[in-house]
Amino acid sequence: MKTTLPNAKECGREWVLIDAKDQVLGRLASRVALILRGKHKVTYTPFLDTGDFVVVINAEQVAVTGQKLSQKVYQRYSGYPGGRRTRLLGDVLERHPDRVFRQAVKGMMPDGPLGRRLLRKLKIYAGPHHPHGAQQPQTVLVTQGGAR
Repeated sequence: MKTTLPNAKECGREWVLIDAKDQVLGRLASRVALILRGKHKVTYTPFLDTGDFVVVINAEQVAVTGQKLSQKVYQRYSGYPGGRRTRLLGDVLERHPDRVFRQAVKGMMPDGPLGRRLLRKLKIYAGPHHPHGAQQPQTVLVTQGGAR
């Protein structure tokens, strides 16, 4: 019997809508990474992009556990002496809630060209409105168990 490999063009792409309101950041990000990667499909192949498009709304209302709002620090470095910039999670959530969620999902993606291609299929919006109504995204309820 011959083993068949799925073609990236043949696997069907769906649009998935996820509401991040009152969801824990890391748990939701891991579920989104799984959908982007395509691991929920039978045709999953590690080196191909077989995942779906994901639209996340209400990213500003995502929940974090413990004292992360006042203790978790995001750092970036410009490359110059004294160029290290640090911000607390609470400050970044106020200004750019989409960046917090994107960074959490990016950490769960593979490094390299495949991971960058997968991240382009992630659309994050701070409020409840999004411009992807024409794609008719299916609403996915993410629960504690992560059931779809």
